[in-house]
Amino acid sequence: MNAWRSIGVADQFGRRVVVTGANTGLGYQTSLALASAGADVVMAVRDLDRGQAAAQSIRQQIEDAKLRVIHLDLADLASVRDFAESEAATGPLDLLVNNAGLMLVPRRELTRDGFEMQMGVNHLGHFALTAGLLPALLQAPAGRVVSVTSIAARRSRSLDHGMGLVGAYSPMRAYSQSKLAVALFAEELDRRLRATGSTATSVLAHPGWSATAVQRPDDHPGLSVRIGRRTTAIFGASPRAGARPQVYAATAPDVSGGELIGPRMLVRGTPRAVPLTAAATDPVAAGWLWAESIRLTGVEPHPVTP
Repeated sequence: MNAWRSIGVADQFGRRVVVTGANTGLGYQTSLALASAGADVVMAVRDLDRGQAAAQSIRQQIEDAKLRVIHLDLADLASVRDFAESEAATGPLDLLVNNAGLMLVPRRELTRDGFEMQMGVNHLGHFALTAGLLPALLQAPAGRVVSVTSIAARRSRSLDHGMGLVGAYSPMRAYSQSKLAVALFAEELDRRLRATGSTATSVLAHPGWSATAVQRPDDHPGLSVRIGRRTTAIFGASPRAGARPQVYAATAPDVSGGELIGPRMLVRGTPRAVPLTAAATDPVAAGWLWAESIRLTGVEPHPVTP
């Protein structure tokens, strides 16, 4: 816990939090940090066996860790709806960390609902989840949503209205577009929360260049994807180092809504507020994405949608 305290993780006792993709990589480290500080952590995972193994690993390090492992498949809106309805009925939610994601899917794959896989999991699944949990977040004294974007989002200068389903498929372009969508949604959510006078906030974080498990080793990737994954595994920061910005964004009292928290350097360094790109703060693109996400998912974030 002392290592996490060095970046401002104060006591989290009494706070209920949800972390998506909590069984591995950044999500596991975030769950470990929050449990170390005393939070009640809901580990939202696609694979329950791996989730239970991750929870057991945390309990071995923190004897009194308060953990629940719940199934959530962000590539299936029915699963998202079931999870959100159950957790929203549990009571106030202090923190939602939209961490789960896919990176460099080597060919165009579709979610159960027909979305391009990276856009579907990284953005649309989390959009629907946040909308479903928003009532519980607004019940908390100061609910906070932390959405995890990527430095790869800087590769996209504008949002593709095809949402990854139109034209030739590029794994990196699709990933970059999905993470730009994450940033646009987080910024628009915070703007709408502020417009209603809510005490809830929406914050962004990025891990820098981090070697995480969002890179799937078992999906028969092509040469360029294999090279990209191998390079990241060698030179990227560890998941523990990569998780520091999102843990800081989740817990630091001086973090303001709409901020992007990242490492001082691309690989590691003390978390701090870093500039957003013009594409990530484009109000026209954000408004279009908000409306399109409602249309595609059938879920509307109340009461922040006019």
